[in-house]
Amino acid sequence: MSRFGEFFARGRSALLDGRATYDRPPVEGAGRWGAAAVLRPSGPVLDRLVELAGELRPVVGPGHWVHGADVLHVTLRSLEPYREDVTDRRVYGAALEEAMRGLPPVRVELRGVAGHHGGVLVWATPANETLATLQKRFAHALGEKGAFESWTRDIWYVSLVHFAAPVERPEAIVGWCEERADLTVGIAELPRAEIVRAVHAGGGVRLVTLERAECGP
Repeated sequence: MSRFGEFFARGRSALLDGRATYDRPPVEGAGRWGAAAVLRPSGPVLDRLVELAGELRPVVGPGHWVHGADVLHVTLRSLEPYREDVTDRRVYGAALEEAMRGLPPVRVELRGVAGHHGGVLVWATPANETLATLQKRFAHALGEKGAFESWTRDIWYVSLVHFAAPVERPEAIVGWCEERADLTVGIAELPRAEIVRAVHAGGGVRLVTLERAECGP
């Protein structure tokens, strides 16, 4: 079974067995939604992701965080617990700029929709070596600058929705994902990375850009 197949099966079981979890608005010191380095898709791929999230909204029902164009992203690395004041933003930005320097754009193939205990995502498979190289270079640059370094990410995805209330229709969510388990969204070319912080905004979160870096010379 492929890595995606294993993830899909585990997520299906979690939802159907009633083991879904859900997010709450982040508070100071919370382990989730802290500052992170992310890559945001654009163009037709982003349009298709927004369309998919919109199709999913009536399936998951009310109360959940269905993400729009300003939130959809691939996380390169989570950096710290949630804080309103990201004091190390310049350090993170400098490390990101150093890691991006000289690299071609990251390219990922977005294919396959899967539910999991915390939401629904589109699976991302690196289409070149740049993402792995960037991850290693960013970790090295953070370490040299004495910045906090979290665990190393080994799966890649774009989240369409995070559950933010009890999941009342798990069978419908699983069925919707099964129909799209082999759906091809497209190749996303990601020439820019950002340091962002999450802000809770009514019915969801939005990502505020703190620092950004471009690939290339």
